[in-house]
Amino acid sequence: MLRHFTLEYWIDDDWYIGRLKEVPGVFSQGESLEELEENIRDAYRLMGVEEISHRTMTQTKEIGIEFAN
Repeated sequence: MLRHFTLEYWIDDDWYIGRLKEVPGVFSQGESLEELEENIRDAYRLMGVEEISHRTMTQTKEIGIEFAN
């Protein structure tokens, strides 16, 4: 089964760093965007998220965080 996720990524010290927005805790890095994509896929599979996501429904809630000036 093919599932689609949003890869959010940025560049830090010449490394591509990224996470899957829909799956908290799935982060990775790579020397190129292509390597990051491959590593993110591996991280997703290694976490066993596929089995968990079919049985568990997640919820979201917006919260506010106050910052001191």
